[in-house]
Amino acid sequence: MIFATVGTHEQPFNRLLEEIDRLKETGIILEDVIIQTGYSTYEPRYCEWHKLLPYDDMVKNVEHARIVITHGGPASFIMPLQIGKIPVVVPRQYEFHEHVNNHQAQFTKAVKERYGNIIPVYNISELADVIVRYDSIISSMPAGIMSNNGAFNKQVELLVKGLFRNDQETDQWQK
Repeated sequence: MIFATVGTHEQPFNRLLEEIDRLKETGIILEDVIIQTGYSTYEPRYCEWHKLLPYDDMVKNVEHARIVITHGGPASFIMPLQIGKIPVVVPRQYEFHEHVNNHQAQFTKAVKERYGNIIPVYNISELADVIVRYDSIISSMPAGIMSNNGAFNKQVELLVKGLFRNDQETDQWQK
């Protein structure tokens, strides 16, 4: 099973939902897909979907999924890491009106560069290839990336604080 979540941010993330649904429709994705769609306006036709899910259901879906696809919100991809999954992270992007700025792309890039324990997808057209090659991608990742969750989470917390500080500076500059 593949589980995808777009979080609870109020802007739609239709771009990701439409692509996952298309990949299921065309047979690139053969397994069942469950999607938490949040405030997106697109309603998948080929995948099971729920606007919002209770936290316990989110955890169960992550535990049972072979692949977890998330947006770039830290909580959404840290939980799969804590459960021992390597998430595919598709950050929301400002240019598609999916978020107020590009902090998700910046954060995703920083986590990938520092820890190497996520699979980022910035261009939605690359998602199919990542899904098809997922097992080989994770098998080529260093074995030690899943250890020491406490230290990892502390470092992510510091990254988040730094990004918010940088976002506030950027917001001031844009005004």
